[in-house]
Amino acid sequence: MYKDELLSKIAYLYYLENKTQAEIANELGIYRTSISRLLKQARQQGIVKIEISDFDPAIMALERKLKQLFPLKEVQVTAIDPLLSSSQKDQRLAESAASFLKYHFKSGQTIGLSWGSTLGLTIAALEPKKLNHVQVVPLVGGPGYIDTQFHVNTLVYELSKKLNGTGTFINASIIEESPQTKEAILQSKYFLPLHQAWQQIDLAFVTVGGGLTEKSQWRDLLTVKDVEELKLREAVGECCGRFYDRTGKVLNSPVNERTIGLTLAELAKIPTTVAIVRSKQKVHSLLPLLNSGTFNTLLTDQETATELIKRAEQTRSAHKI
Repeated sequence: MYKDELLSKIAYLYYLENKTQAEIANELGIYRTSISRLLKQARQQGIVKIEISDFDPAIMALERKLKQLFPLKEVQVTAIDPLLSSSQKDQRLAESAASFLKYHFKSGQTIGLSWGSTLGLTIAALEPKKLNHVQVVPLVGGPGYIDTQFHVNTLVYELSKKLNGTGTFINASIIEESPQTKEAILQSKYFLPLHQAWQQIDLAFVTVGGGLTEKSQWRDLLTVKDVEELKLREAVGECCGRFYDRTGKVLNSPVNERTIGLTLAELAKIPTTVAIVRSKQKVHSLLPLLNSGTFNTLLTDQETATELIKRAEQTRSAHKI
């Protein structure tokens, strides 16, 4: 075994002087292939002790478990103080999501957005990034009234401005009065550029709505009959205006026939679809979409992640009985 002095010298050159293994081998007259082994030996003997600030192994364990349970390619779980208010938790998740997403924006992308306060806060927290040939488009129609802070067109404009890109806007509500009105809009000349952009989306951001009792900026577009129909069909959640049951099956209701936006099947085909969601109350709405692979990237908080894992494991255990 090499003396501690040599191991310490190799470690010093590598970790503190940032020399490559080849440079160290040349300086000390040791075979390059030995340097990696000696660095490992230095760590095993406690000569090198690596500490990582602001890192919680429990968070990584949650992320890995979520990847094991669901078809996700990327997960980020944010540690949030449970004593914070709901709005403070939303802000903390938005800041964490913005930090994560800045590495996913690239020149030449077509980016799709749904809307809501979570996405609005995330976009507001993003640092500007000078890219080229970026197009930002809405994934769905807007809410029932135009003067809302988190209208999809507002978010499209804000994100395109931060990424030095261009935005395409939508002049239609997420739910129209009739299927005929919806089809007329989809077939109109002005809608063609957006429809073409939907076929080219590289990166999409969505949120997930809870049950029918949840307040939302667009639920005023649902009629009493719509609500009764969705309750009868046991709707547990909504994404991009598409209501679904506990198995993740989209409810083929009159509401769906009047909805303007990508379907959940179309969302699932986008190379990277990111869901930014938190709240233990939304776990029952999240689970069907996670199981069905509607999105492949999840940004959430520790409380929500823990509850997702708990319920998923309970369900799987019950199925084994």
